[in-house]
Amino acid sequence: MIEQVAELLQAAANTMVDNGVIPADAKYRIQVDRTKDKSHGDLATNLAMMLAKPCKQNPRAIAQLIIDSLPASDLIVKTDIAGPGFINFFLNQNQLLDTIAAALTNERLNMSSVDQPQVIVVDYSSPNLAKEMHVGHLRSTIIGDAVARTLEFVGHTVIRQNHVGNWGTQFGMLLAFLEEAKKKGDKVSMELADLEHFYRQAKLRFDESEDFKTRARELVVTLQSGDEYCLSLWQEFNDISLGHCQATYEKLNVSLTVEDIRGESAYNDDLPKIISDLSEQGLLQDSEGAKCVFSDDFKRKDGELLPLIVQKKDGGFLYATTDLAAIRYRNFVLQADRVLYFVDARQALHFQQVFSTAKKAGFIRDSATLEHMPFGMVLGDDGKPFKTREGGVAKLADLIDESIKRATDTVRSRASGLTEEEIVNIGNVVGVAAVKYADLSKSRTSDYQFSWEQMLSLEGNTAPYLLYAYARVKSILRRGEVDEQSLSQGGVLQIEMDQEVALANKLAQCHEVIGHVATKGMPHLLCTYLFELASTFSTFFEACPVLKADTEEQKQSRLKLALLTAKTLQLGLGLLGIQTLEKM
Repeated sequence: MIEQVAELLQAAANTMVDNGVIPADAKYRIQVDRTKDKSHGDLATNLAMMLAKPCKQNPRAIAQLIIDSLPASDLIVKTDIAGPGFINFFLNQNQLLDTIAAALTNERLNMSSVDQPQVIVVDYSSPNLAKEMHVGHLRSTIIGDAVARTLEFVGHTVIRQNHVGNWGTQFGMLLAFLEEAKKKGDKVSMELADLEHFYRQAKLRFDESEDFKTRARELVVTLQSGDEYCLSLWQEFNDISLGHCQATYEKLNVSLTVEDIRGESAYNDDLPKIISDLSEQGLLQDSEGAKCVFSDDFKRKDGELLPLIVQKKDGGFLYATTDLAAIRYRNFVLQADRVLYFVDARQALHFQQVFSTAKKAGFIRDSATLEHMPFGMVLGDDGKPFKTREGGVAKLADLIDESIKRATDTVRSRASGLTEEEIVNIGNVVGVAAVKYADLSKSRTSDYQFSWEQMLSLEGNTAPYLLYAYARVKSILRRGEVDEQSLSQGGVLQIEMDQEVALANKLAQCHEVIGHVATKGMPHLLCTYLFELASTFSTFFEACPVLKADTEEQKQSRLKLALLTAKTLQLGLGLLGIQTLEKM
């Protein structure tokens, strides 16, 4: 309904431009919001206040002209002007009933696709290989996945890109250590647990020995030049790590697949061409033997220009070079309209420099956009980056397993009439959902504190609360012996009590919330909405008897509201990559 009112306001503004009230070159943006106090109407806009200056008139006078210019519509039953010039809209309740009835009829809740679908590349997860995924990879993986699912749902073509770190200095380091180990005659195991230990040993040698560091860097160049021996060892490292990553994705119910992997190595052949093209366009400068791009837009506090290094003195390439090659591929091969990067906020400067260089070099079409979607850190009780009790970085697989164990133990302690199979299934779903939702429910741009107690709580804005809310609604429908398909299609809605109206209004907001998530890349908006919906349903259920309603018509109407609540919770949680449970 917000979109419909916005369209009416745009039509009114066009009429006012035609009549000379609004200057043709006036800049304004139509914004319609829901009112916090329903006595002030259902929706409101500040358009009159935005137009007052270009129109050189009092905002309240402009507000009246906007109202007078609105096309006739059955949607609006009343308007009024409030305060300095807000326009409040009171909507026809029949429109609300029609919205609810239409949403009941299909799995998409009658949500139409976007008018102008785009090709959107979503770059997320992107772990470094030869190491296990740790808790630091959690946010990129699940936030990126939730946004990718939402973008697809609203009608965009989404291309997932798992830009894994499978190239560069770390692999030169591993190859150098493997070389040393074989010279000593040591037995080398490539199992994942040993590979993690192998990496730590290699890093220790890299940090303590200049000769080893030099050899590692030489092997990076050898690897990048396509040496068969180095490539065979590199492939072995990769296969083991990718298998681990995929197992973690499946456990987390993340939609990334092996086909979505396009790591740093995929761009190796294009890296010399990137350097050549930058040079031809006069963007490269030598700095102490390295090739760099300098820009007046990026300076240190003392005014010295910050370099974007694209090739090291020894000929090796860097993350920036690979990112530039990836941008060119995504724009001219994948034909992306938007490219979204779900990467730690601490990489903001890197992406600003890379995006700026890509635009100057013509590696991106004028019509396309590059967008860094930064996120904060996961913190422990001490307010520092989350670590294990031993002080090490927490492995993501261990974190998920611990959450599943805790959830299963809780379910088992409260189980009543559940089989062991049901207990294990509920524990798995709740455990994974708790970890994901605790993260997704926080603003992407903020740090958040990890807390087992909070994330597994049945109270508050948590996954267990929402899963229980969904299971509760499904229980009501089962006890009512409801045929969901028949209930969706027939009968008349009767929305009379305040709690029924509040629930219907909250259900009607689903479309706009999903639209905001797709546009802004902020899954916490959907989490907040789902929590508010579950809370609103709870209030409705306490005040409005469903199965024991006064009349059969009233019962059927309230069952419809319950059914749509269940459908909305399931859809919303599904977009977050969270499975639902029929009973808990």
